[in-house]
Amino acid sequence: MGAGQTVSADCVSHSLWHELAHGLPPTPDLARRLIGCSDEELPGLLASARAVKERFRPGVITYSRKVFLPLTNLCRDYCGYCIFRKDPSDAGAHTMTPEEVLDVVRAGEKLGCREALFSLGDKPELMFPEMRATLRRLGYRSTLHYLEAMCELVLRRTSLLPHANPGLMSAAWVARLGAVCPSLGLMLETVSEALLRPGAAHDRAPDKVPSRRLQVMENAGEQQVPFTSGLLIGIGETPEDRVEALFVLRELHQRYGHIQEVIIQNFRVKPGIPMQDWPEPSRGEMLRTVAVARLVLGDMNLQAPPNLSAPDYEQLLEAGINDWGGVSPLTPDFINPEAPWPHLAELERRTAAAGQQLRERLCVYPEFVGMAISRGGLLADKVMAAVDTHGLARRAA
Repeated sequence: MGAGQTVSADCVSHSLWHELAHGLPPTPDLARRLIGCSDEELPGLLASARAVKERFRPGVITYSRKVFLPLTNLCRDYCGYCIFRKDPSDAGAHTMTPEEVLDVVRAGEKLGCREALFSLGDKPELMFPEMRATLRRLGYRSTLHYLEAMCELVLRRTSLLPHANPGLMSAAWVARLGAVCPSLGLMLETVSEALLRPGAAHDRAPDKVPSRRLQVMENAGEQQVPFTSGLLIGIGETPEDRVEALFVLRELHQRYGHIQEVIIQNFRVKPGIPMQDWPEPSRGEMLRTVAVARLVLGDMNLQAPPNLSAPDYEQLLEAGINDWGGVSPLTPDFINPEAPWPHLAELERRTAAAGQQLRERLCVYPEFVGMAISRGGLLADKVMAAVDTHGLARRAA
């Protein structure tokens, strides 16, 4: 086959895995076929994906050592799978104070953490007068203004680098948060508008309209802000929807070069959520989705959280991931509290057993460090102080 060609769905033969393993990208038709491949074909799919990963990041799996900061769990969206969000009257509803933020970050600093991950509900002040009152008491006009101040606080007062997942935001807010965060994030989750229908996962979630989320990513691309996104699988979308989402993310990255990471996250059942009786995606579905993601995305960073695939999370390495995501020695995964992080020593042992070296990165990936530094100021100074000559986390002296 000539340069620039792709393998099509009707071209399946004994040479298919060889072609894919050597970097020939699948067409959408072939990707849709592969994501539903038989158990007999699965080893070939995994081997091809692993080979593509090795061409991209030979022998290395990265992770970020972080603290998890649930700045506020109040949220105006009611996603059917979420246990993180709260109404003000719910037990456990909380907005962190600046003192609480600094206490957690400084405790993480002592444990060698490098990333301060801010997660929060989407625009709760638009729905809850209690949140508006909290913001007034703290001295801020909106949740995004408060987030911006807390990211700057972490940047100025500690050695950790903030990464924020603030939900929908305007181009102006991408610029403002991009000035105090080396990288930003927003999960695409799905391109399926069917999930907005009554009774579906995004029925009461106005901020989960796919086109609105893609607009945020486009804004970030235009401003060259390193951006994390990804898919949430098993929430009612079809395998074909997953393939479409992967091609959308690839096209965005090809246009702007700013998607630093694509996460494949699997839905996990939690008691008390509207989808508590919903079936979780199988291990086979997860492996197929990750492997097809690697073949479609090629030399883009691909992550899958180890805590959501325990106990045998090392199988994800066979599907072509090159990153474990953020792992905390201090704070739980507040989005999935039932799934504890693996101990870092055990993560390193299992990664090594798979023939890979575990390396610590910053919240911004090595090839995107320059993009973050180009914004100058304190942000650039802090990133340069934390990064080594390979773009990874500088080892402690």
